[in-house]
Amino acid sequence: MAGPTTARRGAGQRQDDPARPPRPTRRRLPSRRLLIVITVGVLLLAGGSVWALYGSSWFRAEQVTTTGVDVLTPAEVEAAAAVPIGAPMVSVDTDVIAAQLRQKLPRIDSVDVVRSWPHGIGLKVIERKPVLLMKKDTKFIEVDVKGVRFATVNRAPKRVPLLELTPDQSASLRRFGSGRLVREAVRVAGELPGAVAKDTQVVRVTSYDSISLELTGHRTVVWGSGEEGPVKARVLTALMKAAPKAGHFDVSAPTAPAVSGS
Repeated sequence: MAGPTTARRGAGQRQDDPARPPRPTRRRLPSRRLLIVITVGVLLLAGGSVWALYGSSWFRAEQVTTTGVDVLTPAEVEAAAAVPIGAPMVSVDTDVIAAQLRQKLPRIDSVDVVRSWPHGIGLKVIERKPVLLMKKDTKFIEVDVKGVRFATVNRAPKRVPLLELTPDQSASLRRFGSGRLVREAVRVAGELPGAVAKDTQVVRVTSYDSISLELTGHRTVVWGSGEEGPVKARVLTALMKAAPKAGHFDVSAPTAPAVSGS
């Protein structure tokens, strides 16, 4: 019986050649019915989520809490916030609420409006703190560390100096304006040493370069401009320690300070 032909032997060798890469196996695609089931499941899940967030009573704004207030009351803040009670939590616009709080209540420096799932809205408030007071008739205007005049009160808060802004009609006033002079006064008040700040009763401004302080015990300080504040604060502290009974201090030129009176 004749053996296999040369062509057959060659074909067999090519078929069994280990160097030849195997044929790729064709992946089996999911059936059309399975794709339909998956699509329907995804749509049902999405629809259920939308219904839960917007249509159900599970996630509704029902409670508002306020923290961080000192002068303001929680009731004042919550009334100004006007959170839509009963509305879906997801539809409550926290940015709009924060903006209207700052507009309606200038005492608020910043506020963080947060969702507390499933039913709460939190109002985290930071109030402005007065560093100076400006007298207006029988009332007082509070000025914060940014120079913002944010509230008018009937009684002066304790340990907040009174700002006396009496600018002369000089080139300084024309150049800087009263707003800049107020900010310079605020700057000086913020850089006073702690013990001096506690005893300061009046910050008087007549020009950009002429700021002075009235302290308890009939003491006065000539500060000059608001420049070199930290240096002037250190010099003033040293002068008061060296001459505790002095009544007048001049640190307008901190490299050449002066003390007088007793």
